[in-house]
Amino acid sequence: MTVTAPPIDLHRVTKRYGAHCAVDRVSLYLEPGECVILAGHNGAGKSTLIKLILGLIRPESGTVRVLGELAGSRAASRVRAQIGYLPETVALHPTLTGAETLDFYARLKGVSTQGNAALLSRVGIAEASRRRVGGYSKGMRQRLALAQALLGKPRILLLDEPTTGLDPASRLLFYDIVRELRDSGTAILLSTHALAELEGQADRVIVLQKGRKIADGSLADLRRDADLPVRIRLSLSHDPITPPAGWRQISAQRIEISCPQADKLRHLQTAQTLDHVIDIELEQPGLDEMYAHFLQREDA
Repeated sequence: MTVTAPPIDLHRVTKRYGAHCAVDRVSLYLEPGECVILAGHNGAGKSTLIKLILGLIRPESGTVRVLGELAGSRAASRVRAQIGYLPETVALHPTLTGAETLDFYARLKGVSTQGNAALLSRVGIAEASRRRVGGYSKGMRQRLALAQALLGKPRILLLDEPTTGLDPASRLLFYDIVRELRDSGTAILLSTHALAELEGQADRVIVLQKGRKIADGSLADLRRDADLPVRIRLSLSHDPITPPAGWRQISAQRIEISCPQADKLRHLQTAQTLDHVIDIELEQPGLDEMYAHFLQREDA
C-alpha cells in the first residue's frame, strides 16, 4: 500500500535570527481536508512558520516538507502552484482593476485565467472587478487578496490573519469558503488572533509561545488538557425550593453549577432528574480561555 505524505510536515524545525530563536524545535503536520488554527501572540513564531512552509526562508535545523518535497528546494518549485497564500499585510497595485490584478497573479502562478470571473464573484466583488484597486475599501482589498490565494484550486492554503478588515457578513462568506475548501480536501493553516469566531471551523488548534509549540489538538483534546471548569445552567418553570447540593440560584428561576470536565456528565444526569426544568445550557470554556490558560501555564 502506498503511503501519501502529509501536505505539510515539519520535523523539529528551528529558525534563528541572530541571537533570537523565532522557531524552536517545532514539529507539526496537516492532513488533507484539515483546517488547523495557528495561535500565538505577536512574535510567537506564526509568520516565521508560514515563511518556512513557503520556502521563503530556510531552517537552521529540522526539515520542512510540502506535498512531499523539501520546502525551498528545486523539487518544491514543481508544487508551488498548488499552494495558496494570503499574507497578513496585503499590497495590491492601486492602478490595476480587480480583474487585472487577478489575471496578473494567475499568470504569475502559471494557472489559467478562465475561472477568474467566477472567483471574483465567489468572494463577492464581481461588481467592482472593473474598478481600480486604489478605490477599494480595506475589506474589498482583503477579498481580492483571498481570491488570488484561491487561484488554481490549491491543495494547501496558508492564511495569515485573513479576516482583517472584513465586516461580519464578509467573515461569514469567508468561513463558508474555508469549509468548502476543507470539504474538498484542501489542507488549511490559519494564523489568527480572532480565536472566538473560529471555534466551529477548526479541526485542530496549535498554540505557539516564544517559538515553541505548547499545545496541539482538537478542541475536545485541549479542553481535557486545560481542565477548565464547565458551567451548567438550568431554567425552571417554578422557583426552586432548595437548589441541589453544589448548585446556586442566580435568578428567580435559574440555577447553575461550575464543575470540572470530569464531572460534567454526572451533573447533567442530575439536571435531567429535577422537576420543572425547561432548558439546560452548557457553557464550555472557549478558545480564548484555553489559549490564555496554556500561556499562563507555561509562564508559571
